[in-house]
Amino acid sequence: MKIVADENIPCVEQAFSTLGDVTLVSGRELQASQVRTADILLVRSVTRVGAGLLDGSRVRFVGSATIGFDHVDRDYLRAHGIGFATAPGSNATSAAEYVISALLALSERQQFDLADKTVGIIGCGNVGSRVRQKLAALGVESLVNDPPLQEQGRDRDFVGLEAILETDIISLHVPLTHTGRHPTFHLVDEALMARFRRQTILVNTARGAAVDNRALERLLEGRPDLSVVLDVWEGEPAIDMALLQQVDLGTPHIAGYSLDGKMRGTEMIYRAVCEHFGLPGQWQAADELPASRSLDLAATGDTDLAACLRRAVFHSCDIRRDDQRLRELLMLAPAERPGYFDRLRKEYPVRREFSETTVRLGRRQAALRPVLQGLGFKVISDD
Repeated sequence: MKIVADENIPCVEQAFSTLGDVTLVSGRELQASQVRTADILLVRSVTRVGAGLLDGSRVRFVGSATIGFDHVDRDYLRAHGIGFATAPGSNATSAAEYVISALLALSERQQFDLADKTVGIIGCGNVGSRVRQKLAALGVESLVNDPPLQEQGRDRDFVGLEAILETDIISLHVPLTHTGRHPTFHLVDEALMARFRRQTILVNTARGAAVDNRALERLLEGRPDLSVVLDVWEGEPAIDMALLQQVDLGTPHIAGYSLDGKMRGTEMIYRAVCEHFGLPGQWQAADELPASRSLDLAATGDTDLAACLRRAVFHSCDIRRDDQRLRELLMLAPAERPGYFDRLRKEYPVRREFSETTVRLGRRQAALRPVLQGLGFKVISDD
């Protein structure tokens, strides 16, 4: 079989060469001529998949190493008998860890105790539910808004947007939808933003267009009390420079970019292809992952538990560095910026999930043990 794959899917050549001939391509620049003779197409969210790309091709299966699918015309695939799979939940843990890193970075910068805040989570699927679990480990109260899940009777403690607007921090974890009972395109629009309380913190790791970026830019010009963390942007990779200068933390769509999450996504679409074509799977991500890491907090002798917590989290996921790298866009010519944004994603440093770090605690740091374990770290301590 002939397989055409986005070059930025990790280990895609190693995995899929067990099934056929793999050709690596630039996902954002992919053309119909490149997939015409392919049997399998493997993409990420930067590639629009539909009639324009696939008409006249012999593609029989499309795999997207992503949790979302708004970039794929699924009706077209169904109508043409083309198999399809994504990697739901593959990077959910790393996206949740990004949120924790962001909130701890802001708490350090703005000198507040995160445990004193309430968080409103909009969307409680794979990512939102993990954010909620990790906030609970930190002793942070959270409220959840998710009308589709509420209508399915999944839980009993959902709240409306009115209650979410009363929280200190609002974190978005929704798919991008334009139709249906609960569309999320510009869910956070000018009217909703106007109702933000003083000193509200907005975090968006979902989809750029879940927030009206132009309206947000206008709002921030007159509301210096607000704080914003954006990992996703309208118009990527040509993002709004004025908005970048106004947000507190900005990153290049890398919230879910732990190596573990990306490799998990590769394995999920690999297994989906094997199942679709009735092939035995010969590759697994675990064989490609590097060794786990360790962090010795006991050796520091630090008794400031908040500082120790931040050190552990930032050891695995320090989005402050990602923010600094993205802001280098401001020094580039406009024509160079989109390429730089994509390069930050392509060349993103290796990041491991919390579970891949073992933290050693000293006796006077022992109170951190349940907190770190609740976040997902492995912990050993001096008795």
